[in-house]
Amino acid sequence: MAGATPTAPTRRARTLWAAGASTFAATIMLVVGVFQFIEGLIAVVNGNDFLVKTPNYLFTFNATAWGWFHMIIGLCAAVAGGFIFTGNVLARSVGVALAVLSALANFLWLPYYPLWGIVIIALDVLVIWGLTSVDLSDL
Repeated sequence: MAGATPTAPTRRARTLWAAGASTFAATIMLVVGVFQFIEGLIAVVNGNDFLVKTPNYLFTFNATAWGWFHMIIGLCAAVAGGFIFTGNVLARSVGVALAVLSALANFLWLPYYPLWGIVIIALDVLVIWGLTSVDLSDL
């Protein structure tokens, strides 16, 4: 039947799926926040001597400034990940925005620290998927 409402077990399964995806995204967001903070801390402590030198890269930045930027994004992402556990729609929206910002920052960071940047981008994509793949009416 077209337009029929889902049965109780189907509705319950969708609700469990939505809660699981949200919990997954919140957990990964906490991990990404901690990783991002550590990435920034390494850049601040070690400066330009530790990072890969890429000649003629379009986006050249001071490693210490990048480090502080990554530390701030990481802290905000970890806090947002904690608030996503509450099921707040605003926290989910902020989580998606921070994951996008983190992915963009790590894309620009690739020439300086390639492997770490790729790992964080992949985790950010998982966070965005987890926060946007569920129907909010199921929560």
